[in-house]
Amino acid sequence: MPKIPNLNQMMGMAQNMAKRMEEEMDALVVEGNAGGGMVTVSMDGHKRLKTLRIAPEVVDPADVEMLQDLVLAAVNDARAKVEEKLKDSLGGVAGGMPGGFPFGAM
Repeated sequence: MPKIPNLNQMMGMAQNMAKRMEEEMDALVVEGNAGGGMVTVSMDGHKRLKTLRIAPEVVDPADVEMLQDLVLAAVNDARAKVEEKLKDSLGGVAGGMPGGFPFGAM
């Protein structure tokens, strides 16, 4: 039967994991784009937008809806990339925790 760490050890492990997760999220920056790069955004690991770039040629006052769709698509692309990177990089962090850690809710 495997030895189960005491409560203090588990709390220390959880604090270390939380610190590492925070560092990973702070350092992570991804770029999402839409329209072949006509709209690009960058997003950090906390899913906060950092930059938004729109190519001048995509700005058409007669077709604002298209621009809105491109911005939404770029943001959603970046969000999906953040989630995938966090899942990949932080999934290994949970390996040291007894019972693992559920990342499906991220």
